[in-house]
Amino acid sequence: MGILTFCINLTLDGCIDHQEGIADDETHVFFTRLMDESVAMLWGRVTYEMMESYWPAVARGDVEALPAMSEWAVKLEAKLMNVVSSTRKDYPWTNSHHIVSDLRMAVQRLKDATPAGVLLGSSKLATELDRLGLIDEYMFLVHPRIAGHGPTWLLPISHAS
Repeated sequence: MGILTFCINLTLDGCIDHQEGIADDETHVFFTRLMDESVAMLWGRVTYEMMESYWPAVARGDVEALPAMSEWAVKLEAKLMNVVSSTRKDYPWTNSHHIVSDLRMAVQRLKDATPAGVLLGSSKLATELDRLGLIDEYMFLVHPRIAGHGPTWLLPISHAS
């Protein structure tokens, strides 16, 4: 059985707004290495739509980007992307799959079918999956800055690790 790893960017004051992080080569090299260690991605609809609106264009070369960002985008295109949504049904982005049915059972099946691991990148979904005891590992990339605004992420740890 594969492990489910939750990884997220946050500032010193807990802000998880993707615009508040430091989007430099070092950050993208870190996430590329982390993504290389897993086979699949798991996102909620909001994160999926944010990613879908930008990264395919970077992978195609339609958007000018730092070399590490381009490498990350190309590797992301090859990953299995699993999306949890109760409202969206259409997922045209390459390798995208809709998680349907019972969340606990569907994510456990995904973990069981993915021995090399699944990388989770959605904070709201992470809160629910933590409540269900499905997250095996937590990784935080802390950016050395104070955002001074939200959204912030605080995880109520519901089980002993």
